[in-house]
Amino acid sequence: MSEINPFGGRVVHVTPAEVKAGLEDGSILLVDVREPNETAAERIPGAVDAPLQSFDPASLPDPAGKRLIFSCRSGQRSQKALALAQASGLDYEEHMQGGILAWKDAGYPTEQG
Repeated sequence: MSEINPFGGRVVHVTPAEVKAGLEDGSILLVDVREPNETAAERIPGAVDAPLQSFDPASLPDPAGKRLIFSCRSGQRSQKALALAQASGLDYEEHMQGGILAWKDAGYPTEQG
């Protein structure tokens, strides 16, 4: 499902199941925009960190042909990061709906950062 997010950009909501499948088959680069203390406590295996507090779209990793999907705790900060990336000219549109909370609710594993 896609819509205009609260921050003004187009957003596609990706389910945790879709993200898990993409991480497993190598088609997704998951970018976690939570803060370092949050990712140190718990993270989704394979996610890369880009904390929103110091977010710089220019320093995002090259997805190298993968789908870049933003993630956070509940799905709000990931939409803000998405809007910031779009405002800087990047064409990313996807975030994981419900964040790590939805990931855990689905029974998927996490690890300590």
